[in-house]
Amino acid sequence: MLDQRRMDVLKAIVQDYVATGEPVGSRGLVERHNLGVSPATIRNDMAALEEAGLIAQPHTSAGRVPTDQGYRVYVDQLSTVKPLSPAERRAIRTLLDGPLDLDQTVERAVKALAHLTRQVAVIQYPSLSASAIRQVELVDLATGRLLVVVVADSGRVEQRLVQLAGPLGPDDVAALRAKLNDAVAGQPPAQAEMGLDGLNAGLEPAVGLAAAALAQAVRDAIQPDRRERLVAAGTKNLARFAQDFRSFMPVLEAIEEQVVLLKLLGEMSADAGDVAIRIGRETAQAGMEETSMVAAAYGAGRAVAHLGVLGPTRMDYPGSIAVVRAIAFYLSRILGGR
Repeated sequence: MLDQRRMDVLKAIVQDYVATGEPVGSRGLVERHNLGVSPATIRNDMAALEEAGLIAQPHTSAGRVPTDQGYRVYVDQLSTVKPLSPAERRAIRTLLDGPLDLDQTVERAVKALAHLTRQVAVIQYPSLSASAIRQVELVDLATGRLLVVVVADSGRVEQRLVQLAGPLGPDDVAALRAKLNDAVAGQPPAQAEMGLDGLNAGLEPAVGLAAAALAQAVRDAIQPDRRERLVAAGTKNLARFAQDFRSFMPVLEAIEEQVVLLKLLGEMSADAGDVAIRIGRETAQAGMEETSMVAAAYGAGRAVAHLGVLGPTRMDYPGSIAVVRAIAFYLSRILGGR
């Protein structure tokens, strides 16, 4: 456990290194921070921090840089999070306020996240497995075709086209719509699937065949996590931190393939706190040892998906935490109002 003075020295080193990208020396700390001790004391504190594995000297005669462990101690000791500026709050409200569908909301939110943090931003589409079905709509396209529209309470929409043996009358379509909603509305996918069993029982043959086909279409639409995906923005921000990566190709590949980031977000969901942070090797993903992620869950009343920012370990953690938390709050509020 660090005493307060050495914690202050570590914080100063992290802040200076994040701001400049240059190794930090004792002279710079004396000049830029009011630490209240002599340069000799600061040098002794830096030696102790280095011995503890919290800072390291990248080159002979160079200053010191934080290690992954040093960043972790710094993040864990953050007593306050940098507040959003009025301009940042206005930017979020401007982008997300107003009547938007889910696709528009996610697209605008990920762009805001990338713009405000100047990192790579990712937002996971709401998971069906964590949602409940709000309603099922049937749209008669004539010529024996019905469009099945399944709407989840997270705002996610799935559509399936069903070709029937023959056209149905308006009353039959309305009756099937009512039966489908009685069976699945308000239910999570697993329970909804059971509710679809026997949907065609007691119906005349032509309508019964249609009911069976529609039930199968709904089953196909609500298969949990069959189409889990991420939306990303701000990939070009990696170029700003090129010096922090031996190679950022693995990070680009992770963004492109999505599976790695979905796995990481899923693992981070088990971390304590409303915002989870993985630093460097804590990501446990090959090629991402120089990368950190700050993530949070969002959803109306319960977590239905996650969002976060990805960048070098030399990131502005307080600022990233504040923006990630704010975007998650706004998304949750929007979903709650659907």
